[in-house]
Amino acid sequence: MYFFTTSQGYTLYMGKDKFENEDLIKYGLPEDVWFHVDGLSSAHVYLRQKEGDSFLLDELDPTLVNECCQLVKDNSIEGCKLASCPVVSRI
Repeated sequence: MYFFTTSQGYTLYMGKDKFENEDLIKYGLPEDVWFHVDGLSSAHVYLRQKEGDSFLLDELDPTLVNECCQLVKDNSIEGCKLASCPVVSRI
């Protein structure tokens, strides 16, 4: 499993394969924001909200969302070869 710190200081968790993605699902927190390439195999990325944060998806900083989306796209076998691809997210 990989850990990243965003430019805003948030922690991202990423599974490197389907087994680590399952661990993320199993151990994720209810307030984590999940990102995945829609319709293609990709890494799962979880954005861990800071203590006291309770953002809705549309309240997240666009730069932060872009970092998460780029990470899942770059870690999708098919998605990384495309000019663009849809990413889904949910809290």
